Amino acid sequence: MNQQPSFARQLPRYIAVEGPIGVGKTSLSRRLADTFGYRLLLEKSDENPFLDRFYQNPRQNALATQLFFLFQRTQQIQEIRQEDMFTPARVADYLIEKDQLFAQLNLDPDEYEIYCKVYDHLTIDAPTPDLVIYLQAPTRVLIERIRRRGIAAEQNIASDYLERLNNAYTEFFHYFDRCALLIVNSSDIDLVGSDDDYQQLVDYIATSPSGTRYFNPRASLL
Repeated sequence: MNQQPSFARQLPRYIAVEGPIGVGKTSLSRRLADTFGYRLLLEKSDENPFLDRFYQNPRQNALATQLFFLFQRTQQIQEIRQEDMFTPARVADYLIEKDQLFAQLNLDPDEYEIYCKVYDHLTIDAPTPDLVIYLQAPTRVLIERIRRRGIAAEQNIASDYLERLNNAYTEFFHYFDRCALLIVNSSDIDLVGSDDDYQQLVDYIATSPSGTRYFNPRASLL
């Protein structure tokens, strides 16, 4: 079992883990929440009734899929804001601002205009994380991880879509400056299956990095 850092008082109290499909953000979020004793906030993709249809026919189902996720995340944010100061700290496997990244990638101009009006109305006063962890990996790695985890609907994701999504994430976080950002090269490490790889990340988070930092851990010898 991983040991919680002895100087846990320095830990960021709201951590968001982000990255493209298949990079492992939900698995890492679960492990961080368990290590730090934080509340876990998940995207709950399986509750979106449009997602399977989106993977099969993106053009026809993009707007409904995106709006469902936006409403779902906004409801979670409202619940956070209604809780009192004694609520435990949190780890989330999404950042609300990345909604616009998917919208720009998948919606036509008229749909995007509608989406932006709804987004601007719903996300007022959304809390800002203390730390965002952005997991990077090449598209070929994402494709292999998606294949291995075997979620049926995800097997329909086109490689060119993953490539465009991956590039969009890179551009998004190149300009991101709302809070501390930790960019993690996750290509050759296993933050879920390797205790050594994971503990390196935990130790680094416990140093309370500020600004934009790049974390290229020493991969464990498997």
